[in-house]
Amino acid sequence: MSLLAMLKGKGPSGFGYGSSAEQATQGLELSGRTYLVTGANSGLGLETVRVLSLRGARVIAAARTAEKARAACGAFGAKVHPVACELSDPASVRACVEAVKADGAPLDAIILNAGVMGLPELRRAHGYELQFFTNHIGHFILATGLLDRLADKGRVVALSSSAHRFAPKGGIEFDNLSGARGYSPWRAYGQSKLANLLFAKELARRLAGTGKTANAVHPGVIMTNLGRSVASSMVALGKLVEPLLLKSIPQGAATQSFVATHPSLEKISGEYFIDCNIGKSSALSRDPVLAARLWDESERIAARL
Repeated sequence: MSLLAMLKGKGPSGFGYGSSAEQATQGLELSGRTYLVTGANSGLGLETVRVLSLRGARVIAAARTAEKARAACGAFGAKVHPVACELSDPASVRACVEAVKADGAPLDAIILNAGVMGLPELRRAHGYELQFFTNHIGHFILATGLLDRLADKGRVVALSSSAHRFAPKGGIEFDNLSGARGYSPWRAYGQSKLANLLFAKELARRLAGTGKTANAVHPGVIMTNLGRSVASSMVALGKLVEPLLLKSIPQGAATQSFVATHPSLEKISGEYFIDCNIGKSSALSRDPVLAARLWDESERIAARL
């Protein structure tokens, strides 16, 4: 157990910093339920798929290619169904939407787990900064395309991060979504994670009264493949402090697994979870005007692609 896990203990949910995904779902019987997980071939996504299937769920495991998902998740049995979903390619995302619809099963939760982080140099997809496009726009197209497949009490779980606080002063730089007017790896990542949080908040507002919910989570700081683009010196430092301060992958997957499945959260929507408990996000993330503006802009972007 890490030093932070020992210091932080557990919260009102009975789980905390040191809880694993298996612990957070202990005793749940998920047979007959279907979950979609993006980024299913490694890290938190792979662990989430493993634990959901362990509890009896069917899991649609989305990765950049179906082959990657199949290779990573094949050991989990016939209830895991690989599908391609390259989030930076709208055609791939929409093909994933159609494949999931053709599957026919209602979705008990859509877990928007995949992402890229801290790209050292400006990269773009379809004219937009890549972290914003992949982490937010790709997931926006996927989730909104599948809202009609959500079960009656279905949930959308968006992976945000405490790094949403690194976003620009105004929150979302609507006049610089290409990055052409200036680029900072961590400011751009923070903007994308703020966008994930704002998406969950606005979606929760739109789902109000339907029985369906949307929440955002901060998984914690974990050494996973998400950091593959980060400078090698930072990776080396992370490996040095990992045993003391960082979460393991099973601990990092706990909050999204908990929020996607736990019966106690059936009516909880529009919240931000940290360590399997409701936490407090930034003031910008709780701005309904900003959330609505981002939604409208995201619809415009998606419609053009």
